[in-house]
Amino acid sequence: MRMPRLTAFLTATAVFVSAFTLAAQAAEEVHVLNWKGYGADEPWAVANFEKATGFKVVNDFFNSEQEMLTKIRTNPGLYDVVMINAAFNDQAMAGKLIQPIDVSKLSNYADVAKDKAGSPMLNHDGKVYGVPWVWGLTALAINEKSFDKPPTSIAEMWDPAHKGRVIIRDDAVEAVQFGALASGQNINDIKDMDAVKAKLTSLMPQIKTFWSSENDWNQMVASNQIDIGTYWSGSADRAKTHFKLPVSLVIPQEGSVAWLDAFSIPVGSKNVAGAEAFINYMIDPKFYVEWVTKVGAPVSANTKAVEALPEDAFNRKVMGSPEVAKRIQFQAPITDEQRERYLALWQELKVNVK
Repeated sequence: MRMPRLTAFLTATAVFVSAFTLAAQAAEEVHVLNWKGYGADEPWAVANFEKATGFKVVNDFFNSEQEMLTKIRTNPGLYDVVMINAAFNDQAMAGKLIQPIDVSKLSNYADVAKDKAGSPMLNHDGKVYGVPWVWGLTALAINEKSFDKPPTSIAEMWDPAHKGRVIIRDDAVEAVQFGALASGQNINDIKDMDAVKAKLTSLMPQIKTFWSSENDWNQMVASNQIDIGTYWSGSADRAKTHFKLPVSLVIPQEGSVAWLDAFSIPVGSKNVAGAEAFINYMIDPKFYVEWVTKVGAPVSANTKAVEALPEDAFNRKVMGSPEVAKRIQFQAPITDEQRERYLALWQELKVNVK
């Protein structure tokens, strides 16, 4: 009987050691959920963070805010850090998907711009649920080969000269907000949805296709299939800086949709200390300057990071311009009812695009 008992003992010991090893490994890993190709997964950035902290980064990705919310909802305990557009932070908090962050553990937090750090979208009942990372615009970007000089108005997308060579992001909320700008309305207080629908309906014959990722947009301009379209400011900078594409960002006179991206810690995180270290690294000026220089990026929420850029840098000179500030509207949270209404309209409109 000794052998079976010994075998049972060794088996139990092996199971215990294996479980302990897995638990230790989980504690050393930082699982990050973000857009692909959006700073956090840059190989050099991951390598620098891992070397400095000893934590190992495991990246996962989403293609829309709704997919992001679904992933953290259906995989409790899997992620330690999630990047959330501030306009969706309320929804994540209300769903008990994210937890308060102890910002005293983040040495770089003190340098985050006060208006961004104090955003009511990220703070609830005196607790911080999101650490501002970067902000940017959904504006217009042009194929420089198609223009002698950059346009100044959103109306350029409706110009018959660009028929079949216009591109717009396949996102219902963003599309409706873009339609609000084109019809002279506030994106967060749309009074005339009929005007938005009419404006977007008249745009559909101009559309070449819809884009969902940077790669979609960049491939279309690289093959000279488009003239103009909506695009993220950081992505336009990256297309020009990193991929050497003939792309220029245009902030039209009618304005642009602005967004604030922030890092949160999901409920059930197995490595809160690692999450705090990762977030602190992501808002560090040294990381940001290297990201902008090597790849191209949106505007840092850290004032010292922006100040570390050359005075003529786009993210400092243009994005920091008071004139630009007057023309941008930051996205605010919307209700589920609004989201469903926007989605229904967008699906109806897309049917007419061949």
